[in-house]
Amino acid sequence: MKFYFNKKFPFVTSIIMTLIRPALLSVQKIWDRSPHCSMTDLIRYKNQWFCSFREGSHHFEGQKGTLRILTSRDGIAWHTAATFEMDGIDLRDPKLSITSHGQLLLLTGGTIRDENEKYLSLQSYVAFSDDGENWSDFQKILPPHEWLWRITWYQGKAYGASYRRSDIRDRKKEWISTLWESPDGLNWREVVQWDIESHPNETTLRFFRSGTLAALVRRDGEHDSRAFFGTSDPPYTDWLWKPLPYYVGGPNFIIGPQDIMWAAGRYLQYTPYGEIEKTFVGTLDFQTLHRLVILPSGGDCSYPGMLFHENTLWVSYYSSHEGSSAIYLARLAT
Repeated sequence: MKFYFNKKFPFVTSIIMTLIRPALLSVQKIWDRSPHCSMTDLIRYKNQWFCSFREGSHHFEGQKGTLRILTSRDGIAWHTAATFEMDGIDLRDPKLSITSHGQLLLLTGGTIRDENEKYLSLQSYVAFSDDGENWSDFQKILPPHEWLWRITWYQGKAYGASYRRSDIRDRKKEWISTLWESPDGLNWREVVQWDIESHPNETTLRFFRSGTLAALVRRDGEHDSRAFFGTSDPPYTDWLWKPLPYYVGGPNFIIGPQDIMWAAGRYLQYTPYGEIEKTFVGTLDFQTLHRLVILPSGGDCSYPGMLFHENTLWVSYYSSHEGSSAIYLARLAT
């Protein structure tokens, strides 16, 4: 297959990406039974679909968040496989991956806030399952305040990028993003602290077959909120970074057939009446991000899960364009 991600001639890659025209095949609402559903992920495990997300009264404030995992054999009929809650802890951003030993791993961040919603602490947790329904207890990973946002496995090892505040008492001060590596998803070592400014936070990592590691990083700086895209070769301590043209909230990307990078997330659409939030699907290369399809979405939305299956791109996401925030599943022909 042709390796479209060409680091020597990135302009060639960018031209090829402009020729791709995915088609939206269907969009299905798969869950809306909570006041606010958000922050999805999607995976296939033992010939079943699993979709994880957060439930709460609001996106941030209010009732502490719990987690739900839905499962389906055909991607159409869904039912609950498992739910999770921790007393006094707001569970957020549940992410699914398959370990090197074939177990399903659930990653989440648990936040503790006071009665005035002021941040006190955060801990990253993982749990394991052999069937997606029966899970181990959550186990703490990484030091407190380090939010490991997504885990990606490559050649028997787990990789992830965390973020934290440089000053936990002041959200406006710079944030710090760190790359980690683990043999089992439980025991982690720091690989490198990235030299990125403007509040780097949510990060997805993916590996090319060549072993090159790529990272898509959300940034929320007051004066620069453009997403960053970076690549590195083993041992992944030296990185080449490129600012993308757009802000991307809840960033995700996967490397599909012919090594094309497919990306999704939230972007801000500017109108004469103000900013509108939308969820997009597109392609990514070292030069730019191509937003090709805007999914039915609006308001509080995004945080997609992405997976290729039977030549179709499947994307889970949440949106509040039909009222209360609900979970949706889109299928795209690429």
